[in-house]
Amino acid sequence: MKSAVLKPILRVAIPVPIRRLFDYFAPDECTIESLLPGMRVLVPFGQVKKIGIIVAVQTASDYPLNKLKPVLAVLDELPLFPKSLLQLIEWASHYYQQPIGEVFEAVLPNPLRKEQPPHKKSYQSKIEKIMVPLESAQKPFLLNTHQQKTIETLTLSLNQFKTFLLNGVTGSGKTEIYMQMIEKAIAAGLQTLILIPEIGLTPQLLQRFQTRFQVPIAVLNSSLTDKKRLDAWEMARTGKAPIVIGTRLAVFTPLLKPGVFIMDEEHDASFKQQDNFRYHARDLLILRASLENCPVILGSATPSLETLHNAEMGKFHTLKLPLRAGKATFPSVQILDIRHKKLEEGLSAQLIEMIRTHTQNKNQVLLFLNRRGFAPVFMCFTCGWVASCKNCDAKLTLHYQAQKLECHHCQAVSPLYTECPSCHHPNPKPVGIGTERVEAVLKDHFPDLNIDRIDRDTTRKKGSIEEAMARLHRQETDILLGTQMIAKGHHLPHITLVAILDVDHALFSTDFRSLEKMGQLITQVAGRTGRAEKPGHVVLQTAHPEHPLLKMILEEGYLNFANALLTERKATNLPPYSYQALIRAEAKQPQVALDFLTRIKKSIETNPSKTFKILGPIPAPMERRQQQHRAQLLLQAPKRSSLQTLLSKLIEKMNEDPNQKKIRWSLDVDPIDLY
Repeated sequence: MKSAVLKPILRVAIPVPIRRLFDYFAPDECTIESLLPGMRVLVPFGQVKKIGIIVAVQTASDYPLNKLKPVLAVLDELPLFPKSLLQLIEWASHYYQQPIGEVFEAVLPNPLRKEQPPHKKSYQSKIEKIMVPLESAQKPFLLNTHQQKTIETLTLSLNQFKTFLLNGVTGSGKTEIYMQMIEKAIAAGLQTLILIPEIGLTPQLLQRFQTRFQVPIAVLNSSLTDKKRLDAWEMARTGKAPIVIGTRLAVFTPLLKPGVFIMDEEHDASFKQQDNFRYHARDLLILRASLENCPVILGSATPSLETLHNAEMGKFHTLKLPLRAGKATFPSVQILDIRHKKLEEGLSAQLIEMIRTHTQNKNQVLLFLNRRGFAPVFMCFTCGWVASCKNCDAKLTLHYQAQKLECHHCQAVSPLYTECPSCHHPNPKPVGIGTERVEAVLKDHFPDLNIDRIDRDTTRKKGSIEEAMARLHRQETDILLGTQMIAKGHHLPHITLVAILDVDHALFSTDFRSLEKMGQLITQVAGRTGRAEKPGHVVLQTAHPEHPLLKMILEEGYLNFANALLTERKATNLPPYSYQALIRAEAKQPQVALDFLTRIKKSIETNPSKTFKILGPIPAPMERRQQQHRAQLLLQAPKRSSLQTLLSKLIEKMNEDPNQKKIRWSLDVDPIDLY
């Protein structure tokens, strides 16, 4: 029975790993009218003070009143989150099975997690109206028929919820569609939130928007200082910024007058948070659009299978842009069969000659290899010793320029061995290729050309990606070599040759999503060429030129390829035709983690259900990482609701497990990486 009292009781979310709210008395000086959900409060919690968020204000509690403590201070005059965003956060906490206090902590800018953040006046300032837009600095481009019909359809959706899949081929002018919708939103006094997959795309998109729109633009990504992030967050919350651009976490950014939501490259895996609060920004953006009653546009040339399935089911409305914008044409595609061919650090003689021809014609070349470093293996050919990480079940990657061996999983570093530590034979050798090794051979063949490499090693310095892309656009770079960082959304009009050095690794992977990722990657990388008036050519090096799915994506296009994968998924009852959750456990001793998951599995089996599929527990594909032994248990169900019900019960079991203190466990709902 609830204990009732006239004094306001605040239900507060506190950033602790406990899955409930906490009740506190309101301060004596506060009236119930002045206390609103979304405000921050300072509360006593055990022997410390914590900053929490008011989730509800009521006059009764489920707990004895003599056990409740008073709030120490109310930190805000106005709520930091509107009602719709509070609903989204509560839903995300429930669906992803994450303590709500930790969700609030994740979405708040760092300064607002403290008792006295900087810019106190700024975040407590009265809400202002959206700035009146000025004249556009650049006229919109002339649209083709498909683009015009798309804009007409999207315009009719303003002020109503509808999910659109904007399926435009690479170079079809999706960004122009976005900008014309932004213009319409600004004219209506509304804000637009654009989510992009990578920080590296921000400068190019920001420059285009700044050229087009003379209005404040708020940018939110992890590269910002705390002060700049708070300033951008406030510009969005108070309506001073009609345009808000950000990576996945920006889905939780408060807006004064939301009008249009856009997700560019919706298929990209980086929209899924892979640790701690494991949410998917795409799914949350769609839910938020429904709460805000506004349209959401999911743009991609290579939509995810989940999105295509939703479109097929009629949940999403598909808008197609089948033609490249302007005078751009589709590139020609060539498969290079590298069987029985001698490769020079991953490059065939035929590809080297192609590079020479294109660069001699004053064009640019892009080479793609999704493996950084000089070589993924460093070994002794006398005794077979291989340099391995002491913390993980992983090989150390050779980084030649830095003269080190590095684990790409825990970042442990070892100096280069000049002799084998096992048999003492001199000079162990590198095996395999990485971007650094390819760069070295390119410099040998083309000493007079400017070669740029973009990967995680060359872009650690702030602004380095922007500088490299600027050099490319100024045509100061002849050959660009990189990892997947260069495959996403960049408009590179002077590139006429694109080569993917290794497509075979995905063809025989144990990950059921690997073929989908391969198809997306090939299509996206190929789409970086032929985007202006210069014709483009795409080359794929492979030892499996007859592979049916590889031929299908090249001959029939991504959508037919994706539909074939959907047919396979349906036959095997894999997502999107079922729903999964992955429980991971890690401990100092391997058996401790496996035993923990075995007990969890047995608790499910005591109430057997034919609808559930349980795989495991098994050791993780990389069993040992950072000196912890890892195991996993995969759950699969035909309905989200039944899976959620099961997970709620399992969390109670895991929290009550007798060995819980020896184990660190996590839950990943709708995992996209099982390995």
